[in-house]
Amino acid sequence: MVQPFEDMPGILSVTSGYTGGTTENPTYEEVLSHQTGHTEAVEIIFDNSLVSYADLVDLYWTLTDPTDAFGQFNDRGDNYRPVIYFDNLAQQEIATASKAKLQASALFDKDIVVTIEPSQTFWPAEDYHQGFYKKNPARYASSAKTRHDFLKKQWGDA
Repeated sequence: MVQPFEDMPGILSVTSGYTGGTTENPTYEEVLSHQTGHTEAVEIIFDNSLVSYADLVDLYWTLTDPTDAFGQFNDRGDNYRPVIYFDNLAQQEIATASKAKLQASALFDKDIVVTIEPSQTFWPAEDYHQGFYKKNPARYASSAKTRHDFLKKQWGDA
């Protein structure tokens, strides 16, 4: 998720981390244990005069399988469940309308299961998770290919 957002004009920072759980300042190992309730997520700080929340949501749909409630591609488990977080009512309405539009498009032959939830405390992941695609290019390329192949089938060249 990080690279496509980092490459978008108007993005000030993208931080990998965890949100939505019950443990303060969780570690990766704790999140992987499925005992904390956290979801792996990215925190995106953006300049709203250059890019809108709606633009971010639109990009999100092209990066995920919105029909898979139990992970994303190679990453499996409840800690990888697909979620769009919002900070205010306007963002909630944007995300909800965008999800409804995608469902109505019949682009996917299954229900769109991405949840739309209020943002909660975000805990940055450990340093070795930040910029993963830069630090582990071969491993990232392998997982990115799986994602790309699926998304190309769904979205075509859109």
